[in-house]
This record gives sequence, structure tokens and C-alpha cells, in this order.
Amino acid sequence: MNEEQPRDHVPGDDPDLDAKPERREFEEHIKSRTTWLRLVFMVIFVFLYGISRFVIGAVVVLQFLWVLFTGETNDRLKSLGQSLATYTYQIILYLTYNTDSRPFPFDDDWPSGSATIT
Repeated sequence: MNEEQPRDHVPGDDPDLDAKPERREFEEHIKSRTTWLRLVFMVIFVFLYGISRFVIGAVVVLQFLWVLFTGETNDRLKSLGQSLATYTYQIILYLTYNTDSRPFPFDDDWPSGSATIT
């Protein structure tokens, strides 16, 4: 028996017969719920990144003024600056796909400000 395509067959109508493996993979990626969910989290973290940059700027100014008027650094501002820097780093790691762990407030706790600087 000769198994030819029916005369009314148009290539592309039957994805199981006509789709190339690369196309099927592409369609799976496009339809992936996890990919679109990650985009939602990425938008949230871009927003939080902008806020953290603003707060870091405020910490910088406040620390400078503290040193200007007292001659010494404020330990609480140093701790806050360290934890904000760590948090910003965690956001960047997530946004650049270097980690799948979502920073605070989702998967991780707020980073402590007690890291040692060498």
C-alpha cells in the first residue's frame, strides 16, 4: 500500500507529523508555566532592586554625615549597608539566572549584616 499524504494535507496542519524536534522544544519552552512565573518574579525583583539602590544611597549619605559630625562610623548603618549590599547581590544572581533561589521575601531570609570584610 502506498501511504501518501491526503491531497488536502497542508504541511504544518499536523504538528505531530510536520513539526521538527527543535520547534517542539521551542513550543514547550514558550508554554512553560515556570518560565512565565520566573518572569513575574524577575519584574518584582527589578522593582525591589531599584528600592534597594535608593536605600543604599540614603545609607551612604547618612553614614557620611555621621562621620562628618561625630568622627566615627555608625555600626548600625554599617550593618544595614552590608545587608543591603548582600541583598542586592542576591537579586542580581537571581536576575542573571546564576541561582534559582529567590531572595527575601520569598525563598531566603533577610541577609545578616555581620559579614566580615577583608
